[in-house]
Amino acid sequence: MKNLIITVFSLLATFSFAEGPVDGKIYGKANLSVVSQDNGDSDEWNLNSNASRLGIKGKTSISEGLEIIYQAEYEICIDSGDCKGQTFKQRNTFAGIKGNFGTLVAGKRDTPTKLAQKKIDLFNDLEGDIKNTFEGENRVSNIVAYTTPSMNGFSASLAMIPAEGDDVDQDGSDDTGLNDGMSYSLSYSKNNLYLAIAGDQDIDKQDLTRAIAHYKINQLTLGFMYQQNENNLGTKDESGYFVSAAYKLDKTISLKAQYGSIEDDADGDEETTFSLGADYKLAKNTKLFAFYTDNTDSEMDADDDEFSAIGIGMEHKF
Repeated sequence: MKNLIITVFSLLATFSFAEGPVDGKIYGKANLSVVSQDNGDSDEWNLNSNASRLGIKGKTSISEGLEIIYQAEYEICIDSGDCKGQTFKQRNTFAGIKGNFGTLVAGKRDTPTKLAQKKIDLFNDLEGDIKNTFEGENRVSNIVAYTTPSMNGFSASLAMIPAEGDDVDQDGSDDTGLNDGMSYSLSYSKNNLYLAIAGDQDIDKQDLTRAIAHYKINQLTLGFMYQQNENNLGTKDESGYFVSAAYKLDKTISLKAQYGSIEDDADGDEETTFSLGADYKLAKNTKLFAFYTDNTDSEMDADDDEFSAIGIGMEHKF
């Protein structure tokens, strides 16, 4: 299987730069970090691959103003070669059509809610990743998603996810419709300002709403998110916020910080995440980075579950 995938990638690379209506490319990212982590019970060193990936994406023009688009992306675990039992772990993989009417895709892809988060998470794929504290960071299978073209800065996305017989709403009956799960987003972008509201219904057994703001002021970039979510069983009713800030000292050095907190109104449990870091740009697509993260899970009538990590690493995109 591994040799077959490599062969397919090699063949596509041969044709990706051919003249004509086909426009495709191979892309990827190698991200490795050496991390010392402490979960309260043990303190250990790890070499992490941080969602390193390899993919193919492109488009084929079929008529004026109408294109077929495609993407096949896989995680590659370059630290150990084992991505939870797989050599290649599927990420965003889909096909679709794009025109003046917007974009329609189907396959496995990030939900509109996850995509609406934009880049307020400054430690994505690291120990401080927002997904370790907040619900809603979902990549789902069997998704059918439509995104409008941008109109005066406004854009909207709607995705439907058929459950294919799974009981996603946990009402005791199999779900067989086209929209057993749904995700949406409405965004506005102009100059250095980005605003969005997004939500999920019956995605990962959650109903969720979030509001996002992203603003750049000279060398300073600020991010904010407020979120409410409740699970299908009514045993979790959370609300919380997330803030981030990045400051460019010069063309090569950036300082970063973020903090998030979410509390369960049903039982009083609270989760927090805090990260500090710095990036050093070696070249256009290559950087060194260092970070510190502290994640805390507080439960009523129990000791806090503490996790901290400090690490250094390198990222190269191609």
